[in-house]
This record gives sequence, C-alpha cells and structure tokens, in this order.
Amino acid sequence: MTQHTDFSTTPSAAASDAGDMTVLGRQARQAARLMRIASGQAKAAALRAMARRLQEQKEQLKAVNAQDLAQARANRLEPAMLDRLTLSDKTIASMAAGLLQIADMPDPIGSLSATTIRPNGMRVAQMRVPLGVIGIIYESRPNVTIDAAALCLKSGNATILRGGSEALQSNIALGAIVQHGLADAGLPAHAVQVVGTTDRAAVGQLITLTEYIDVIVPRGGKGLIARLAAEAKVPLIKHLDGNCHVYLDAAADLDKAHDIAVNAKTYRYGVCGAMETLLVHAGIAALILPRLARTLADKGVELRGCERTRAIVPQALAATEEDWRTEYLGPILAIRVVDSLDAAMDHIAAYSSEHTESIVTENLQAANRFQREVDSSSVYVNLPTCFADGFEYGLGAEIGISTNRLHARGPVGLDGLTTMKWVLAGDGQLRG
Repeated sequence: MTQHTDFSTTPSAAASDAGDMTVLGRQARQAARLMRIASGQAKAAALRAMARRLQEQKEQLKAVNAQDLAQARANRLEPAMLDRLTLSDKTIASMAAGLLQIADMPDPIGSLSATTIRPNGMRVAQMRVPLGVIGIIYESRPNVTIDAAALCLKSGNATILRGGSEALQSNIALGAIVQHGLADAGLPAHAVQVVGTTDRAAVGQLITLTEYIDVIVPRGGKGLIARLAAEAKVPLIKHLDGNCHVYLDAAADLDKAHDIAVNAKTYRYGVCGAMETLLVHAGIAALILPRLARTLADKGVELRGCERTRAIVPQALAATEEDWRTEYLGPILAIRVVDSLDAAMDHIAAYSSEHTESIVTENLQAANRFQREVDSSSVYVNLPTCFADGFEYGLGAEIGISTNRLHARGPVGLDGLTTMKWVLAGDGQLRG
C-alpha cells in the first residue's frame, strides 16, 4: 500500500528562526546517542524505506519543487541554477538508487583495527565510531538533502541540514520523507533535521553551537565557505578552492598527455576537480602545445599563457599573476612552460589550493617523486584531475572533498564521517 507523507507536519519544519537552532541541536544530540548504537540492519531498513517513499511520493515532491522553481524564475535565477534545483523523474530515481546503494554498503561502525597484545597480555585495538552531530550547509541542489542524510545515517551520525533559500520547500519535503523513513525503521526522526528558515542568522548560530554540533561540512561557493571559515566555532571539513594542476613531464607519452589534459579541463568545467593550470616541460612544449591548443579551441576554451607558451601558441592571451591563483570553473585555462619537475612542483607549491594535482609521465622516478613531494589531498599519475570524486574512488558516495590536514582529506565518504576510539581488554592486569 502506498504511504503518503505529510510534508507540513515534520519535526524539522519547526525550525523557523535562529533561536530554534538550539532546539535542533539538543534534539540532534539526543538522537546521536541512539544512532551510535543503531544496528546496521535498522539503518539499511531506513534507507530502503526512504527510497520507497521517494518513488511513491514523486508527484507530490515535483509539485512542491515547482513552487521553488516558480519563485526562482521570478528571482531570475540563472539557467544552470534552475537545472540544479529541478527535481525531475530522473533526479528522484537517481536519489532513490543512491539510497539503495548506500543501504547495501558495509556498515563502518564498530569495525576493529588489528589488535596488539602487550607484554602483560593486555589487548589494544581501535574501534570505528560516529563523529556525533554533523551540520551540513549547502546551496542549490535539493538532492544533497538526500545524499547527506543517507551518508550521515549510514555512518551512525545525527545531522542538521541547512540548504539554500531557493530550495527551501523542496528540502523540507525531502526532510519529511527522510524522517518518516527513519520512523519506519524504528530510528529517531530527529537523527535528520532540515532547517526550515532562510534567515542567515540561523547559519550564524548553527556554526557556533559547540555544545551540540561536532563538525560542520559546507558545500557551496567560495563566498559561503569563506564566511563559515571566518565565523565558525565548530570545526569545519571543507575546501575553499579547487585550483588543480596537470604537469606534462619531459617523459610524457604525447598522445596520452593530450587526451588527459583535454579531459581534465573539459569533462565538466564547473567541478572542483577541473584542471585550471597546465604545466608543460620545455622539452615537449613545442611538440604538444599546438595540438592541445587546437583541440581546446575547438571546444571553446580560452587559453592564457606565459611568454614561452605564447611563443608557441600566439593566440593565447598573456597570463597574469592572478591567473595562476584562479579557479575559473569555466572554459579558461592557464598554461606555463617549466624547465623541470622541480620547477613544476615549485609552481604547485606556490599556487595550488592543495586539492588535486596530476603528473603525466612514463618515468617511474619522476612519478614517485611527484606523489611523495606534492602536498595536496589527491595526487595522481597519468590520470585527469576530474577523477576527484568519492564514487570514482570506490567510496560509494561522498559528502564533499576536504583539503583539511586534520581528520578527513580528499573525498569524504562514510569513513570520513567517523573517527576511532581506543578499546582495551585484559584479565585483571594491574599497572605496577
């Protein structure tokens, strides 16, 4: 029998002003205690119930989403933003499939590291446990409500979700489906709560609730993340820029180098793993740059190069100092010719946002040096940087990509939403 979800009566809809963030925090902390001990079977059952409800309620969801879309069009939102905001049959089916995929993944909670036996016979190990309460602040895409809820639930966490104002009604509706799915499986509905207000002050309070929230994960543009980094008292798992580099080494296979560079730039311009600067060894620059320039020009990419690049590719515009620092997120590419692997790594050290870098080379020593010495969250050999994605890493899904040095780094999947605690066992040993 089809179960109908009342989108207007969910507990999350009560969060109507900034003062209610404390209420959400308290409820989330209580739910987190129960989620920490929830069985893998119960969590999988909740995810499957959510997937079922998504499909059963898709017409209601699309009707609610149409309200957000109408308002967004009235506000003259850009076409790309409207596309991200739309809940189509395909989008809803994809969200449901993602829930089922996460339901089938191994439960990370409670797994143990290798056990060490101390000289006195005491056994020492580490156990994987949830982080606790995770606040997630994001923009535009209502599907993030489902993805984030699913990953936090599977990893045994409670979460408070604050989406963009343009998707408010859609996010509240999706939050209702999530909460009813939790209840179907006997889990606390407050394990996932959607902030039901567009008040910016709510975000300001959320990121300072250190008593109730353990970590904040921001997903959005530079402006949002810069604000949170400046104001948050709760620790953040974040990245601010994706200024990614590909270096074509002297020992690169030219055909491979061409295809990797083109894919790294043009797979999708707006992803944080898109190549923004291409570094080319002087020994192969004249051999590969003209061909690359033609291919990229055919795809509508504007080139900005150093003087040595422009001597080979005259149509390239002169690159400025700012170009080396810029995450374009569009069809623009900066190119610099360098004299050595060391020069390439020096450039990356000076300008990279420590997101993702790649070397194209057939020289194993150069590849090994690049991976050891380049200090970014992901470092590749003979691959385009656009592989920076949790699904491509075999994580099943991701909640974001982190350039933090502490806790999680790179794509943050289920393991990145957990931590470890030490567990010791003995037979009455005493410390002498």
